[in-house]
Amino acid sequence: MKHDKVILITGASSGIGFDSAQTLARQGHKVYAAARRVELMEPLKADGVQILKMDVTDEASMQQGVNEVIQAEGRIDVLINNAGYGFFGAIETVPLEEARRQVEVNVFGLARLTQLVLPQMRQQGSGRIINTSSIAGKMVFYMGGWYNVTKYSVEAFSDALRMEMKPFGIDVVMIEPGAIKTDWGIIAARHLKESSVGTAYETTGVQWADNMDWFYKTNMLSKPSVVTKAISKAVNSRRPRARYCKGRFSFVGRIANALMPARWWDAMMRQGGKIKVT
Repeated sequence: MKHDKVILITGASSGIGFDSAQTLARQGHKVYAAARRVELMEPLKADGVQILKMDVTDEASMQQGVNEVIQAEGRIDVLINNAGYGFFGAIETVPLEEARRQVEVNVFGLARLTQLVLPQMRQQGSGRIINTSSIAGKMVFYMGGWYNVTKYSVEAFSDALRMEMKPFGIDVVMIEPGAIKTDWGIIAARHLKESSVGTAYETTGVQWADNMDWFYKTNMLSKPSVVTKAISKAVNSRRPRARYCKGRFSFVGRIANALMPARWWDAMMRQGGKIKVT
């Protein structure tokens, strides 16, 4: 199979984004890696990756990035919306400005960048939008409400977009990672602790944060390369699937959530704030 697609991927400064940019470039694709912290992407240049400074909450930044790719290559074959972050905490205690920022990055940034590339893809008569969702878009985690809101939104957005884009020859794919060994969980745990201290949720919130921090530092999680393989399939397949669910606990978690009565699931989630595992 010939690999020569022009790919724009966001959130490429670490974790899944960095690994995917490197892997896709080594397959022979022309990869443009975008993130705010360009210095962290410097090693990607060794594999021929082009580096873009982009903030998905800044309109001018996104427009400039998309225009740069089109001017240089004349096309964009694949957009991988991978940028995102999590701020865990009780619905009541997470400041609304943080909730809005999370939605701005995980939902509206993804949506706006998609809007910016679609005219080019429609003109080409082909293209592929790959959105990094999460199992958090299929099940709700204790004190992860605002993050769950964003990932459920990505699921709905992607399903709607897939139907709309079919007549134009544009595929829409979701990547739904499970527990992946990146810094995401450690950062989310820190945010959870920060938003819980001094509140009515402190006892369970701090314990849940400590457990999350411990969990994301163990070897029980999947490596980012597991998700990279799914992204690679989504890029290279002639007819990609609508969803790729990969990573530790992703399948089991979805089945458990679907089969358990809501009260059982809620009780299981709450146990994470009561049992000390560190």
